[in-house]
Amino acid sequence: MYLTHLSLNNFRNYHQQIVNFEAKKTIILGNNAQGKSNLLEAVSLLSTLKSHRTSKDKDLVLEGQEESKIEGILERKYGKSELSLILRSQGRKTLILNKENVRKQVEFLGILNTVQFSSLDLDLVRGAPDCRRNWLDSLLIQLEPIYSYILNQYNSILKQRNALLKKIRTSVAEGEKETIISNYLAQLSLWNEQLAESGSRVTRRRARILKRLAPLAQYWHSNISGKKEELNVIYAPHIPWSEDNPNLVKEAFLNKIEQRKMAEQYQGKTLVGTHRDEIELIINKTPARSYGSQGQQRTLVLALKLAELNLIEEIIGEPPILLLDDVLAELDPQRQNFLLETIQSNFQTLITATHLNSFDAHWLKESQILSVESGKITDF
Repeated sequence: MYLTHLSLNNFRNYHQQIVNFEAKKTIILGNNAQGKSNLLEAVSLLSTLKSHRTSKDKDLVLEGQEESKIEGILERKYGKSELSLILRSQGRKTLILNKENVRKQVEFLGILNTVQFSSLDLDLVRGAPDCRRNWLDSLLIQLEPIYSYILNQYNSILKQRNALLKKIRTSVAEGEKETIISNYLAQLSLWNEQLAESGSRVTRRRARILKRLAPLAQYWHSNISGKKEELNVIYAPHIPWSEDNPNLVKEAFLNKIEQRKMAEQYQGKTLVGTHRDEIELIINKTPARSYGSQGQQRTLVLALKLAELNLIEEIIGEPPILLLDDVLAELDPQRQNFLLETIQSNFQTLITATHLNSFDAHWLKESQILSVESGKITDF
């Protein structure tokens, strides 16, 4: 796939900007805080409808404006697609595919596939478990867009179940009538069923995708480390299960909920479910989060990102677009060279940098170089 055109209107610090991508590799050059990352963020939004940097649409709209618009033209094996996304400082976003409004996110997702790698991705190793869950979920949404609906459904059930558990805790503490508490507990039984049903769909998909990703990550990690280190990527669901059978997984959920019901009612929140899953990253039988050096952690993240590229290409049948946001500054020369040599012309790559020192003559010759200053993009 190849992104040929990107148009930004009132997005972040861009008032009005059009970029035509004329080479497989594009270097986006500029000092910090000029808009380099914003450009990559716009492409990522067309891909996943989510930003790595904020969860609020109003943060994406140029200050003083009510809405922003991102438009992209994408060429794929099966034809051309025009993607448009309107973001509002107040109100819902609008999705437009081939000049027609799209009502459901699932119809928009999966058209533009990307892998993004930034300095923030080091949190994959050293951050909290939700960093790793979010990373895995974002990959799943690209490969199986319906997963976006499944995950939203689970989170909605979780939110409503938590609200009910809080009511139960308050009612017990305030000594309300037994009939009221019994009614709440009957409602809770229904939410238990829904949480188990939805949670089983989430955990089974996470397990499947990680089973395919892990060997690819092991391969790349072994190559980058000169075969001196062994990586293991292990899915550790909060509710263990052994057989990929929806009924058996749901039963495991319900059993765990039953075991923890008194603790949940006492604390007034859901203590059981996929929102507590972990993805364990282990180097030479040692947890990378606790003991890995910075070099080891960077190697691990690089291996994961290269594995993402391979897996997306394997599943969808064509290479995704690679977005590299100031990562060369985070890598030592050896890892820089490995990454740039691996990419070559295999993927359309948009890479931000503050200088050109990291690129050899071959890369510079084959790349389109753009300069960014104060939200204005020009040819370098």
